[in-house]
Amino acid sequence: MAMMWASDVVPDTLVLDNVSVTAIKQGTDIDLATSSTVLGRHEVERNGIATVRGASDLVPNFFLPDYGSRMTSTIYIRGLGARIDQPSMGLNIDNVPVMCKENYDFDIPDIVRVEMLRGPQSTLYGRNTMGGLMNIYTLSPMTWQGTRLMAEVASHTSLKFAASHYARVSERLGIAGGIYYTSTKGQYTNDYNGKKCDWERQGAARVKLVWQPSPSLTVSNTLSASISRQGGYPYEWVETGRIAYNDTCFYRRTSVMDGLTVTKRFDRWSLSSITSYQYINDNMTLDNDFTPMSYFTLTQARREHAVTQDVVARGNDDRAYKWLVGAFGFYRRYKMDAPVTFEDTGIAELIEGHINKVNPYYPVEWNERNFILDSRFTTPTWGIALYHQSSLDWRRFTFTAGLRLDYEHASLHHHSETHTGYRVIEAASGTVYHNENINIDDGGNLSKHFTELLPKFAITYHLPTAGESSIYASVSKGYKAGGFNTQMFSDVLQQRLMGIMGIGAAYDINDIVGYRPEKAWNYEIGGHFESANRRIKGALALFYIDCRDRQMTIFPNGTTTGRIMTNAGKTRSLGVEASLGVDFTDNFGLNLSYGYCDARFVRYNDGKADYKDNRVPYCPQHTLFAQAFYTYNIKGGGDWAQSITLDATLKGTGEIYWNEANTLRQPFYALLGSSVTLAGRHYSLQLWGQNLTGTRYSTFYFVSIGHEFVQRGRGRMLGATLRVKF
Repeated sequence: MAMMWASDVVPDTLVLDNVSVTAIKQGTDIDLATSSTVLGRHEVERNGIATVRGASDLVPNFFLPDYGSRMTSTIYIRGLGARIDQPSMGLNIDNVPVMCKENYDFDIPDIVRVEMLRGPQSTLYGRNTMGGLMNIYTLSPMTWQGTRLMAEVASHTSLKFAASHYARVSERLGIAGGIYYTSTKGQYTNDYNGKKCDWERQGAARVKLVWQPSPSLTVSNTLSASISRQGGYPYEWVETGRIAYNDTCFYRRTSVMDGLTVTKRFDRWSLSSITSYQYINDNMTLDNDFTPMSYFTLTQARREHAVTQDVVARGNDDRAYKWLVGAFGFYRRYKMDAPVTFEDTGIAELIEGHINKVNPYYPVEWNERNFILDSRFTTPTWGIALYHQSSLDWRRFTFTAGLRLDYEHASLHHHSETHTGYRVIEAASGTVYHNENINIDDGGNLSKHFTELLPKFAITYHLPTAGESSIYASVSKGYKAGGFNTQMFSDVLQQRLMGIMGIGAAYDINDIVGYRPEKAWNYEIGGHFESANRRIKGALALFYIDCRDRQMTIFPNGTTTGRIMTNAGKTRSLGVEASLGVDFTDNFGLNLSYGYCDARFVRYNDGKADYKDNRVPYCPQHTLFAQAFYTYNIKGGGDWAQSITLDATLKGTGEIYWNEANTLRQPFYALLGSSVTLAGRHYSLQLWGQNLTGTRYSTFYFVSIGHEFVQRGRGRMLGATLRVKF
């Protein structure tokens, strides 16, 4: 449930009951037939939301587990989601689509509103929004002027600081600028070297310009840049119950994003243009076996440039017939270096050990105790789309229909090489029987293209009640883009090397590297309800999702350590989402939200087992959020002590199955939080705690070279946040 305040509203924004929508793509009726959650500025600050991850659990059936690094933005919505490659949820920040999933997780200061629309939003937004769409809006210098400061200290020597200034230079021009910094020493210790492995430092800067040369024309541009440096990864070896690995792990990211939005309003319609440039340069280097032994290390270093252009024409919303038509195009190009370094234990067990079992009389010995499987890629991708949506109000009904034609072309230019060698020993005499040098230098080009038609149909009935209430039914199609398994090339190279030695599996590059789009039909009924005095607001939705060509992460055949994305399954999800907000008085309120999702395989056989009717792993069956808050107004406190707010929250998640066989799971767990906020005219001081009971739970599980690993959830956190504005 969401509540909105007047100060949360920015230009080109409309408020519809508890749902606030931007006027560029979404009309006043867009959310009547959508299960949605909106968090206004007060909810954002009260719950300390500064990232996409911060909304996890607050939103029904939306789960973004906290593990790995900020590169790991694995999102699950309504049973949809995957651990690698394309996301199931789209992200827009001030109307600009974030193209790279690895750039989803970064702190955003001065958020005034978060909108989460669940179910396919592909008709208007295209690729990778089949699970839903999150819109994040930040403060505008045209609606608020002044200086804002934020400082926070928390457990594990965690620090945050933000400073921003908003100025209205004239009646037509506003400008804002801000900086942000956060750091933490980390919670988890690598027992191998005694150092914290989840430390982090992040800095960001942002400039926002809004120009309104006339009442009918608005120009807005936002330029942001951020730098993130992290350790990692706090993966605990189940066999030992310890985090202990010997090789260096880190994640580094530098990103730049610029978004230009121009809106021209005419008498009966408006025309908008949204243009963006996005750049990301990141490097993930890790001990890929996460043990004290020297198996192998992995690096993925990428540089990506992307541009997007969206043009939207829309009729005014004050008429019975409303329409929207648009065209979207994008171009992405990234280069990646992904070397895998085999070390002593990896050579001995994964290569020499397999070969010498086959022929123990002539064992092999590698000439060197480490060598590199080097892979480099260039991946240009471009796409274009045309879309239209219409709605008609007739008596108490609203009929909505939309269609999108989406085309995408993806190419891959790859190059892999290794230079190494071994010697064959005659076991009986111990002498060298043969020396062999291996020089592999492969390359090639691949391309794929996809065409999708993405329709949507909905009908809404406005109830004849005192409050604004309605019920709806909708059918919509969504899809996740196809692509290439670039990380698989090191395994292709490994198998090529093993094949030279007489063992291993021969991979067909076209079959194992490429995968097709994932498609889903969403069938939904629900409603939004409101009491006559607007003190009680609620929403309810029931959904069924038929997902085909499910993109599954599997381990291919052969002596390999890798994983690939493939279209291996068909799944179905059915569930319910409910939210309730009650304002008992002006000072005392309660928010509740609950999501249930039963996601199962309809068809999935990985060649080793049939998992039909098993639950889809990593997707929580239940999400729960409960919050109660009470504000006491202080009489006679002056500017320094105007109110005290007490807040208590409960976040619940689970159960989560960790594998397709459903033999391992994380049971349902609940995290208790609380805060006390003292507010004056120009400041607020919040003392808060998270996971106050110290609940022990896991956020991730995986298997690597036969070893099981988990990441434990964060323990008890205590902190204080000071916000000042003047």
